[in-house]
Amino acid sequence: MKPIYLATTAVTLVMATAAAAEEKSDVLATYANIAQAGYADSLVTAQRLKAAVDTLVSAPSAEALQAAKSAWLAARVPYQQTEVFRFGNAIVDDWEGKVNAWPLDEGLIDYVDASYGGATDENEFAVLNVVANPTFTLSGNEVDASAITPALLAETLHEADGVESNVATGYHAIEFLLWGQDLNGHNNGAGNRSWTDYAQGEACTGGNCDRRGAYLQAASDLLVSDLEWITAQWAEGGAARTELLADESAGIVAILTGMGSLSYGEQAGERMRLGLMLNDPEEEHDCFSDNTHNSHFYDGLGVRNVYLGEYTRVDGTVVSGPSVSDLVAAADGALDAELKGKLDTTVIALGKIKSAAEAGFSYDQMLERGNEAGEALVMGGVNGLIDQTRSIERAVAVLGLDQIEFEGSDSLDNPTAVFQ
Repeated sequence: MKPIYLATTAVTLVMATAAAAEEKSDVLATYANIAQAGYADSLVTAQRLKAAVDTLVSAPSAEALQAAKSAWLAARVPYQQTEVFRFGNAIVDDWEGKVNAWPLDEGLIDYVDASYGGATDENEFAVLNVVANPTFTLSGNEVDASAITPALLAETLHEADGVESNVATGYHAIEFLLWGQDLNGHNNGAGNRSWTDYAQGEACTGGNCDRRGAYLQAASDLLVSDLEWITAQWAEGGAARTELLADESAGIVAILTGMGSLSYGEQAGERMRLGLMLNDPEEEHDCFSDNTHNSHFYDGLGVRNVYLGEYTRVDGTVVSGPSVSDLVAAADGALDAELKGKLDTTVIALGKIKSAAEAGFSYDQMLERGNEAGEALVMGGVNGLIDQTRSIERAVAVLGLDQIEFEGSDSLDNPTAVFQ
């Protein structure tokens, strides 16, 4: 009987190995399906934003401006949940700066308040004001900007002269053109651009209303086309999906790298802790619209979505399937329960920031020096994100994967460097 027992054991081991391999492939498929759905939702909501922008430019009114703002806010909900696909997927990282780069020197785009200052040693074009200038010299070349097109924004203006803060495209360029600068400091209130900045004739304020409208439309058109491209990369046969599925272990590493890097260095560090250390409202992710509380919340939700293998689409349908949680639970049930609990704790902490802001305690106010209630709210989110990253590191080890180096931040790893 012993030889038969050994043979049976060998067959069982082979079957278990095959099942584990199949489970990994299923987990990767779920992840890719969620990515495709999240970017598709981002595309749909960007198309709605574009339609609202076209209405604003063709028939300016206070109501049309508000409708465009509402469409922008709605568009951020699915997009922020896709940020977890960064860091582990090279295709996403190479593309992401086109649509979500920040912070930006908004004076490159349009008029700014006198308190904004002028050109700096770091950025000669900080107050270029393309809207007001149909021709200008850039890197020694004369640029004809008489027609403001998507190509001009993407190929000439974006990161002009190699300066990262010269953000000419994406959500935040559109945000600035809809809200204008937030000049409230640590007081409650977002930017207050008037609809008359898009009016025609003598009703026009801010000057160059036709060019401002052209810029807004070009930026909106470009956002839609960029989201069309990335959505296609995650479809069946798309480059991002194909690359993910090519190596199952590397694919799982990509998932956990995105989760840990967004949680730790990017969100807990650069987007939250740094702003609190500097007490600077300009360090808000969605600083013109005062939407940062939602930005943080949906980033955190995106991390949890990926771990649990479940995403709720903008139409209410759910994309779900085998998940990293299933893999971790099979290896260490207690760790899976721990990580799920920490993800929930973080989402709750970020939800408290969101609820407070919606009740009138804006993120600007939370960042003010000496505001203990605000600091407690922000640090609740920061601490939750850091804590969940520790468990993500343990998940990497439990799954027997190569050690992953998550994105860091001086605000967390070397705080004294922030002030040097």
